[in-house]
Amino acid sequence: GMGWTLLGAGLLLALYTLLRHGLRRSPPLRARPELRGRTAIVTGGSSGIGAATALELARCGARVVLATRNAPRGEAAARRIRTETGNTEVLFMQLDLASLRSVRAFATAFLRQEPHLHLLINNAGVSAGGTTEDGFSLPFQVNHLGHFLLTQLLLERLQSCAPSRVVIVASRAHCAGRLRPDTLGRPPSALLSTFQDYCDSKLANVLHARELATRLQGTQVTCYAVHPGFVNTELFRHTPLWLKPLFLPLAWLFFLNAAEGAQTSLHCATQEGLERFSGRYFADCRLQEPWPQARDDRLARALWEASERLVGL
Repeated sequence: GMGWTLLGAGLLLALYTLLRHGLRRSPPLRARPELRGRTAIVTGGSSGIGAATALELARCGARVVLATRNAPRGEAAARRIRTETGNTEVLFMQLDLASLRSVRAFATAFLRQEPHLHLLINNAGVSAGGTTEDGFSLPFQVNHLGHFLLTQLLLERLQSCAPSRVVIVASRAHCAGRLRPDTLGRPPSALLSTFQDYCDSKLANVLHARELATRLQGTQVTCYAVHPGFVNTELFRHTPLWLKPLFLPLAWLFFLNAAEGAQTSLHCATQEGLERFSGRYFADCRLQEPWPQARDDRLARALWEASERLVGL
């Protein structure tokens, strides 16, 4: 009866705990870097990996701007981080990457009110389909084009505050990306195309970091693409309902939590001595080789030129 049910539940829980902790390496504990006097922007900073990244930067004493779309959630996250860290210099500024007009407005406002910028964490990401007001596929614009424009508009400030860094949150999903500069960002039509779009945007992230590093040689602004690990965040809120019962236990077992997912971003933002790896790809807080198409310099340059054209630079 009841006893067996409880015993069974207890065994399952024990098995689950063993599996969860056995399958996942916990991140190494590192000494906190001292970031007082440094200013960071984290896009998509109100939840998931972004919020975990912002929290840790605030703990290190940085001034942190949460650049995110939803004002009530952004304000609440900033308030929560201020309370948790005792760092009063955490603020929300509105940024909707699905609108190039919003990206320009954010950059103008930021440059007007903030004299410094040392860390730009291009973290926001979506996996949902759809088309933006600018006529691009939603994941491609939010994950790549909007961040591309944002980075360009803030580059002078990053250079004047150097040494500074740009961290671009990519994904191992870049391995399935296929980029054709002539059809870049075009809204998809086929059934599985939203997933393809997501993968394409992540390949663009890795190539963006690569080409940006080439163009920034000698400036003391460095950039890194990171794979955060498969993290159980709201990115997966668009999983179809029928898949959720299958997906959620797997997500809990195999996916990292947001704080673990933030580790590689934080490593690339703050670890000393990474300058010589500018433009490279990191996962598990270690340098890794991305897939071959993510190392194609001709494709990186073509993507850059097409991106400039599409965002009107």
